[in-house]
Amino acid sequence: MNSQLMRSRLLSLLLCSTALAGAPAFAQAGPAAGKTDVIIVTAEKREEDIQDVPMSIQALDQGALERQNVTNFQDYAKLMPSVAFQTQGPNQTSIYMRGVSSGDNANHSGPLPSVGVYLDEQPITTIGGTLDIHVYDIARVEVLPGPQGTLYGASSEAGTLRIITNKPDTSKVAAGFAIEGNTVAHGDQGYVAEGFINLPVTDNAAVRIVAWDQHDAGYIDNVPGARTFPTSGKTVTNAALARDNFNTAETLGARAALKIDLNDSWTVTPSIVGQDQRSKGVFGFEPSIGDLQVWRFQPDETHDRWMQSALTVTGKIGRYDLTYSGGYFDRKVNSTTDYTDYSIFYDLAFGSGNYWQDASGNILDKPQQSILGRDHFTKNSHEIRIASPGEDRLRFIGGLFFERQTHLILQDYLIAGFGPQISPPGWPGTIWLTDQMRVDRDDAAFVEVSFDVTPKFTLTGGVRAYEFRNALHGFFGFGQGYNALTGYSSGMGDVGQNCIAGAKFRDAPCVDISKVVTGSGETHKLNATYKFTDDILAYFTYSTGYRPGGLNRNASFGPYGEDKLSNYEAGWKTSLLGHAVTFNGAVFYENWDRFQFSFLGPNSLTIIENAPKATIKGVETSIDWRPTDSFTISGGAAYTDAQLAHNFCGADQTTGKLIANCANADAVALQGAQLPYTSKIKANLTARYVFPLADWDGHFQGAVAYQSRNEVGLRTDDIGFLGRMPSYTSVDFSFGANKDGLSLELFVKNFLDERGQINRYTPCTVSVCAAVVPGAESAVYVVPIQPRLIGVRFGKTF
Repeated sequence: MNSQLMRSRLLSLLLCSTALAGAPAFAQAGPAAGKTDVIIVTAEKREEDIQDVPMSIQALDQGALERQNVTNFQDYAKLMPSVAFQTQGPNQTSIYMRGVSSGDNANHSGPLPSVGVYLDEQPITTIGGTLDIHVYDIARVEVLPGPQGTLYGASSEAGTLRIITNKPDTSKVAAGFAIEGNTVAHGDQGYVAEGFINLPVTDNAAVRIVAWDQHDAGYIDNVPGARTFPTSGKTVTNAALARDNFNTAETLGARAALKIDLNDSWTVTPSIVGQDQRSKGVFGFEPSIGDLQVWRFQPDETHDRWMQSALTVTGKIGRYDLTYSGGYFDRKVNSTTDYTDYSIFYDLAFGSGNYWQDASGNILDKPQQSILGRDHFTKNSHEIRIASPGEDRLRFIGGLFFERQTHLILQDYLIAGFGPQISPPGWPGTIWLTDQMRVDRDDAAFVEVSFDVTPKFTLTGGVRAYEFRNALHGFFGFGQGYNALTGYSSGMGDVGQNCIAGAKFRDAPCVDISKVVTGSGETHKLNATYKFTDDILAYFTYSTGYRPGGLNRNASFGPYGEDKLSNYEAGWKTSLLGHAVTFNGAVFYENWDRFQFSFLGPNSLTIIENAPKATIKGVETSIDWRPTDSFTISGGAAYTDAQLAHNFCGADQTTGKLIANCANADAVALQGAQLPYTSKIKANLTARYVFPLADWDGHFQGAVAYQSRNEVGLRTDDIGFLGRMPSYTSVDFSFGANKDGLSLELFVKNFLDERGQINRYTPCTVSVCAAVVPGAESAVYVVPIQPRLIGVRFGKTF
């Protein structure tokens, strides 16, 4: 039986079993046989029942996270219909919402993210990839699609993702642990060990400590292979590095929080969290070589560790709630990346091997490139806000926000034996060096005011005034000798030609970039909500979001401007049949003006331009139905049509300005092109049945997640060479039981072993790879979802 037929039959079986299991019980018990869970969220920076919040929210509370066996970002992202992403491996993920994606390459000198990520009250968004925080002892994950610019600011242009941890509890001692073992199809074995303890220290203070240790098994094989350099005619092999299941990840982490109730009104909560991850190999395979197989000729390793210390203070001044939240975030990433593919393809395309010489000027036999990366991120953020009581007819929330984030960037492109006479001075063996400091600053003041015109009708207005400053300082480029050798000089960075007299930066040969761009503006929100009953409301929202502008390193391109998103949204929240059913949804239309588009330009240097405009329309829904106390059904779906509104003609390389009009044949991307990394349809459905099992509480669960095909790029050439990512369906099952705090779970993720694609990429500029191997797949890597995983977990809570 082929996988498509098996997938269809399993989906039909799950849907049929849902109907058959639910209908008789519903008929016997009546509409109020069971009630759906109440989820309390803080999306509007107040504690509220999700059904009372007039905005689209997708949330998974702790119970749902545990029932779905969620341990990482990809586990919960497939359950969030409005969320899309691209990734190349652990902690190298860019998140998108509602189709607001240009396919940016997440380069260190590229645009800021369009989706803000928060851990509790503190932003943890970084340009180097979203942190994949281990999910354990998490109160909930909230997804807020659409611009959240009023309350959350710059990097929440398209939406916000919030991870809320469980807080210390002064009322009781509590503890728990879980141990998991798993095996991955076509791969190896992994494990997870995690635990927490909550200890009251005094009557008014408590501490909560959480720790985890996870080993993710590899499933991609570095198989024996060889490549030949055209110029030298020499062949390299990977015999020394070839092995099975080489893409492993080891993750250790912990967090601790202390809660101190100073009195009945004031509480102080300092916390600290850190995670250390070491990954090896690559997480994409080369279809031309084989399923889940690659040729890699030098080590690929990443050591990513980060910590965040935070302080939250809450209290009252008279009737008003005052909140201060501040955080310091520090992240260091050391990486080594095999760049042999790049060397081979550029030698094929341009005969670059003639310029790769040793100290004596002789052509190198095997000029394999590798990249040594050293990235250091910091983020300081502070917010202070005041809110009136939520029950007031006229209520408000307002505050001030400050954030400063830095990124110290070292990217050292190395070739063994590369001549010092053609390297940047002081960097022997280096063909290209990036040694820079990037600083992004965001200051804002915000306020939202709500007024109950009648007990059923409420109006809300909000505004956020902001200023941003983006600075880039340091060196990037070749050595002057290398540029002279190739005859290349165009402001790309080379020692001597573009150096700024008297400027210095660390150990860089000189400073050839020192730029600043600033801007200011406002974002707005208007909302009208009508409550038909206590259980049914409808709303309309107009909101805007923004993303700061920035700098191009290439002197031929000027700075790129900020982009803005306007959102028009109508939605509903309903609790029906005595709270046995909740059915929520929203329809939306968005204009994304002059959106930032990053791509690899000349010499594979990232270029950012403002594309003209995109329009996005869609609908997102969720349903939870509990026909009996024993049976629940939940799911969500989104339809998103995101497309380019006009031909994208690129920019004039002499001025850096956008070309307004062009013929189809000259366009970089055509009007109507779908924005990348967003499926038109994304949906999931989960059915869960609980039953007595001896004297235990047993359960069985089936879940299906589907997404339709999507593009991997915006430019016509990118799509033509890289292809499209086809639709796929993943099916999960779990069976388990619990009693008196003990739990035992057997689960299967991706039961059909689907090779769902979540990214396709090439190691060099598409135009180069396409010219070298036109129409071939030998220059394309495919990042798949994890193959079928079978696991067993044992846990205990006290």
